[in-house]
Amino acid sequence: MDITRSRPETRRGPAENFTGLVWLDEIAAPAPPSRMRLFTVRFAPGARTAWHTHPHGQVLHVQEGEGRVQREGGAVEVIRAGDTVWIEPDEWHWHGAGPRTFMTHLAAVEAAADGTTACWGAHVDDAHRAH
Repeated sequence: MDITRSRPETRRGPAENFTGLVWLDEIAAPAPPSRMRLFTVRFAPGARTAWHTHPHGQVLHVQEGEGRVQREGGAVEVIRAGDTVWIEPDEWHWHGAGPRTFMTHLAAVEAAADGTTACWGAHVDDAHRAH
């Protein structure tokens, strides 16, 4: 059994992809041929991703707090600790914390053959998201 004992390095979510304070830890990135990637993402109240897609979809599992997720053309959904969300491959969506609480989720994705895990789009403005 291959066990990785190193600690992930926390990094800030880049401003071109996130609004507000977001911290990311990549906690699993097995060697090829695996293309699985697993992240812990912590959003400060009101922080969120920009619109984006994933080539093979994404699983979000909320660990703490309350958040929001929206798929293109759909309603904003409230997500809470214990909820698991499946995002379809190439489905435009955004997700982040609710207005009054931190939200932490695990995010699992499979990278494309070229290593790409996401395609980023426009930021979600305050008027567009639900409070």
